[in-house]
Amino acid sequence: MEHHNDSHKHDLHKHNHDDMKHHDHKANGKHNHHDHHAHMVEDFKKRFWISLIFTIPILLLSPLIQELIGLKDSLNFTGDLYLLFALSSFVFFYGGYPFLKGLIDELKKKQPGMMTLIALAISVAYFYSAAVVFGVRGEVFFWELATLIDIMLLGHWIEMRSVMGASKALEELAKLMPDEAHQIKDNGDVVDVSVAKLKHQDKLLIKPGEKIPADGRIFEGKTSINEAMITGESKPVSKGEGDEVIGGSINGEGSLKIVVEKTGDETFLSQVVKMVKEAQESKSKTQNLANKAAFWLTIIAITAGAVTMFSWLMFTGQSFNFALTRTVTVMVITCPHALGLAIPLVVAVSTALSAKHGLLIRNRTAFENARNIQAIIFDKTGTLTKGEFGVTDTILFDNNIDEKEALKLAATVESESEHPIASGIVKSSEEKYELKEFNSIPGKGAEGKVKGNDVKVVSPGYLKEHNIKVKDEEKINKLSGEGKTVVHLLVDNKLTASFALADIIREESKEAIKQLKEMGIKTMMLTGDNKQVAKWVADQLGLDDYFAEVLPDKKSEKVKEVQGRGMVVAMTGDGVNDAPALAQANIGIAIGAGTDVAVETADIILVRSNPKDVVSLIKFAKATYNKMIQNLIWATGYNVIAIPLAAGVLFSYGIVLSPAVGAVFMSLSTVIVAINAKLLKV
Repeated sequence: MEHHNDSHKHDLHKHNHDDMKHHDHKANGKHNHHDHHAHMVEDFKKRFWISLIFTIPILLLSPLIQELIGLKDSLNFTGDLYLLFALSSFVFFYGGYPFLKGLIDELKKKQPGMMTLIALAISVAYFYSAAVVFGVRGEVFFWELATLIDIMLLGHWIEMRSVMGASKALEELAKLMPDEAHQIKDNGDVVDVSVAKLKHQDKLLIKPGEKIPADGRIFEGKTSINEAMITGESKPVSKGEGDEVIGGSINGEGSLKIVVEKTGDETFLSQVVKMVKEAQESKSKTQNLANKAAFWLTIIAITAGAVTMFSWLMFTGQSFNFALTRTVTVMVITCPHALGLAIPLVVAVSTALSAKHGLLIRNRTAFENARNIQAIIFDKTGTLTKGEFGVTDTILFDNNIDEKEALKLAATVESESEHPIASGIVKSSEEKYELKEFNSIPGKGAEGKVKGNDVKVVSPGYLKEHNIKVKDEEKINKLSGEGKTVVHLLVDNKLTASFALADIIREESKEAIKQLKEMGIKTMMLTGDNKQVAKWVADQLGLDDYFAEVLPDKKSEKVKEVQGRGMVVAMTGDGVNDAPALAQANIGIAIGAGTDVAVETADIILVRSNPKDVVSLIKFAKATYNKMIQNLIWATGYNVIAIPLAAGVLFSYGIVLSPAVGAVFMSLSTVIVAINAKLLKV
């Protein structure tokens, strides 16, 4: 029933977004979604201004207006009524065309709605007035008819501009892609080619300050990349050989060479556009509520109009003209114009805003349900943690060395090793010394000469083998009991320090868990790791519960178990093994840096891979729902006062609403609903 089902279809989402990509527009010359809306806005704007110009002589030729301005005698001439009829006919058929067409479309679908009401109101006024011109006794309503059409056109024009503004986010995303790319040929030559012609494994040169034309991987060069327009992350991200780059992001100071890995619809940006479109298309529960309200409002309007006509004619002795005026006003003021806009506009604004802030909504119903989340289950690796080894604890055994120096010595030796533990130590120190005589100790560690000293980084097994005693064995055992890997630093065969390594907990995870607990939401963790590791992470973060040693195919069963406690459960994960659990949860939330399978299964995607965005998501879901309810209340509530006034219940007190004033009230409610939707904040 809602406004977005009517004839002129300024539905935000019905059009094909296959041509959304900026370069495709240029290549194919196709009109995009935005062009369609721009055309519709222009159409209503043109109809409004032309109808308004014709309304001026209609007002001057109308007997009631002539009396009001005291020019009845001077403006009368032979045939003036026929001229008035001709001008009004033009406004009725030209200005009223969208509503008359809408009436036919709605009746064909057997879904009488807002357009039916407007068309009935203007048709009754027009045909009755025409009958008066050609001999039937009564008054003409041409000026009310013209002003009513003008106000309705103005309301539609304003409304469609709001709708178009809300859907512009998609167009802005599409514009992020450049038109051309610098392709590196096999012979080393660089030629400019259209982005639309890029293929997998093409090699591209990206100069400093340029937009990256496709998703790919760096094979030469180092730079910082601004991904703010895509991920919302304001800080430029350092990238080097082997790192992925996203099409549409902006290269910083360095020159890059990349190999193309994704093109066209596969690219991250195209996926974002697709997800935003899907989210805008998906019907929400609140939208269904709005549809029902619109349908009943239509029934109420037609019934109220009939009762008004019957009551004035049967019980008051008023003229048919008066009864007709009241009926027309009732039907105009009850139009569910604002109601049809109430939910779709909030949907459009919230989807665009959330995409801008790194929250991609694929399922509107799940997004609305996010406000009711009672428990969140986080996957550990890659979600609460970084998914990479790093030093979590350092124990010093030599008073002449500090933690920074110990890490620097260890990182220097491990810089030549390719073991995951070695890379964890290397990442934990920003500086390194010069390394000489590097040597790998198979299965036990590595050694080398640093500053003239013999430096080794070795396993506990090496210490046992060489009978080197650990002074603080209890502390070392405690760290091992937490599931951490412990290695030791020897300087000239003397135990100098010990390092404990584990999957590093994200800095944002603690704050996210704290805020979720403040909101009364239970926080849990799911992991395939052993119980010691799981307990350590759970204790560090202050989680309410955790599930350890869970096999990938059993993760969804754990989600079911929590749901069995009567809770609305959200699952957050990033891997292929999380997909069944994401699907099982009431709300599946994928970390954007995760696998395609996880992203495809989820209802909502967090582009920035930041657990704190889960908190933002819940707050935003609540804010969006509140806006929808506010709009529904405003769009329907004003009728409680408006319908009786339009029917003439205060007629004895001299308060009567004309159809034109009724239209003003109706249009005002539409504008308020549109403004209220625009005020939505993340």
